[in-house]
Amino acid sequence: MQIVFMNRLSRMSGADQEGLAQLWIGEEEGTWRLGWRDFSGSEETGDSLWYEGGSWNEMLCVYRHELAVKMGDGYRPLIDGAFHDEDSQSGSRNQEQLKLQYFSEQHGNESVYEELCSWRRGKASIERKAPYILASNRLLRMLSAFLPRTLEELLQIPGVGEGKASQYGEDWLGITSAAEREHSFPLGWVHEAVDEEHFVSWQYKQKELKYKKQLERLRLRRVLLQGIEEGLGIEQLKAASGVSRREVLEAVEELEKDGYSVEKLIALELAEVSSSEQAGVWTAYELMGDTFLKPVLFKAYGEGFSPAEGLDVYYERLRLIRIRYRRGQSAKLEGATNL
Repeated sequence: MQIVFMNRLSRMSGADQEGLAQLWIGEEEGTWRLGWRDFSGSEETGDSLWYEGGSWNEMLCVYRHELAVKMGDGYRPLIDGAFHDEDSQSGSRNQEQLKLQYFSEQHGNESVYEELCSWRRGKASIERKAPYILASNRLLRMLSAFLPRTLEELLQIPGVGEGKASQYGEDWLGITSAAEREHSFPLGWVHEAVDEEHFVSWQYKQKELKYKKQLERLRLRRVLLQGIEEGLGIEQLKAASGVSRREVLEAVEELEKDGYSVEKLIALELAEVSSSEQAGVWTAYELMGDTFLKPVLFKAYGEGFSPAEGLDVYYERLRLIRIRYRRGQSAKLEGATNL
C-alpha cells in the first residue's frame, strides 16, 4: 500500500503527559484506506481503520468527520489545514461572529427563546412561509442571549440586516426588551468572556456535525442510486436507507439537480396515475409556478381538496411530476440559448 498522506497530532492529556497519534491515507489498486494510530511514547497503543473502499469522496467525508471528533477531544495537528476543505474560520470578523454564536448557545435566556420560537410559528403560519425563512434557530438564540432593546442594538446581531429589522424588528424588540439583562452593547466584551479552549473545541464540534451530515448525505445518495437502478420504489428505498419517504424524495430531487437519472423511479411511482391527472398537474405548474406545492395542489385538484386517504400521496405525485416539469423547462431554456 502506498501512503499518500500522513499527519501527526498531539494532545496534552494531564500531568504534562503528551498523547501522540498519526493519521494516514493509503491507496492500493484503487482501494482507499484511512487509518488512525495512537502512540504512547515510542510504543503504539492502538490502530484503527476508519475507511476502506473505492470512493475518494466518501473516504474524504469520513476523514473530515473523524478528524473533527478527535480535534474536539483536544488533538491538534502538526500540519495546519488538516481538513483540506474550502471552509476557513481564520477571518477575524468570522471569528467574532462565531464567538457570539458560541456565547449565545451557552448563555441564552430560555424563556425568551421559547417566546421567540412561538412568535416564529405564528408568523410563519400567517405569511405561509417556512419558519426558517423568517429566522433561524441560531438567530433566535442570539436574540435571547443578547436581548437588544433598540433598533441600533438589534442591527449589531449577526444575521439581522436592514430588511429583517424593518420586517420583524418591532416584534423581536417587543419580546427581548421585556427581559432583564446584565450586559451592554456593543458586544465587544464577548471576546474576553469566552474561554478560548472551550470555544475551539466547540468549533470542532460544529465541524463534526457538519461532516457527519455530509457523510450521511453521500451514503444516502449511494443507496438511492443503486436502488433506483435495481427498480426499487419509494417504500423499498425508505427501508433500504432508513430515512422517511419525504427524505427519500428530497434526496431524489437533489440527484436530479446534480445530473443523475431518476426517471426509472418516477415512471414506477406514477404508473398507476392516469395521464389526464398528470397533465392536470403539469398545467397547474405552468399556471402557478413550481416553487410552492400547495397552490399547485389546489389548482390541479380543486380548492378544498381533502381526500380520505390524506394529502401525502398527492404531494408525492406533485414532487415527482415537478422533477419532470423542471427537467423540461431546463431543456427548453438550453434549447433557446443554443439558437
